[in-house]
Amino acid sequence: MLLIPAIDLKDGKCVRLRQGRMEEVTVFSDDPVAVAERWVKSGARRLHIVDLNGAFAGRPVNGGVIRRIVEAFPDVPIQVGGGIRDDDTIEAYMEIGVQYVILGTKAVNAPHFVADACSEFPGHIIVGLDAKNGKVAIDGWSKLSNHDVMDIAQRFEKDGVEAIIYTDISRDGMMSGVNVESTASLAKSLSIPVIASGGITNLDDVRSLCEVTEDGVMGAIVGRALYEGTIDLARAQQFADGLV
Repeated sequence: MLLIPAIDLKDGKCVRLRQGRMEEVTVFSDDPVAVAERWVKSGARRLHIVDLNGAFAGRPVNGGVIRRIVEAFPDVPIQVGGGIRDDDTIEAYMEIGVQYVILGTKAVNAPHFVADACSEFPGHIIVGLDAKNGKVAIDGWSKLSNHDVMDIAQRFEKDGVEAIIYTDISRDGMMSGVNVESTASLAKSLSIPVIASGGITNLDDVRSLCEVTEDGVMGAIVGRALYEGTIDLARAQQFADGLV
């Protein structure tokens, strides 16, 4: 299983939120490129970058920082989300070397956009489904839609997305443990990979997710636990690889 460090960007800084609330912010670094370097040196084989300002603005805001990270680590696949609402934005990210773009609010509000994006940029589209009580949240997690997570994930699978990132927003940034049961249940309903996100706190959570890799959980995004030191990335990835 792949452990994917999260680099959340707000006003050009590396931060973490609690349950997606912009007012519940902790700044961890003024230098996101240095943060990326730290995770790459610790063995990260992919990076997860979110433009938090972009998620709320509906357009990229921290694109310059993302470009610098991509240019600094050309051999590390990078997935980017936050404010990606049109083809021009996807194309711009592809041109600077981003490997995967993550569609969230736009995917839920205009599902046909996902099919079009998968057709135009095959192999590069991931959909992020952020859920609470089984319903998908949108607009930077500020609203709950009427969409059921499993139903809409199966639609996007048919459209050709590479993977689904599933976040339980009730646990994100709360250091309360990952929702393994819901993540595995979603993965079992799909043939494409699911990436877990939200609440991953320690090696026990990594162990629990490793036990459901056969259900289709191929990776986990880790955020606050890395920044607060409750997970050591190098050791956790070795554990996930079965080396320790």
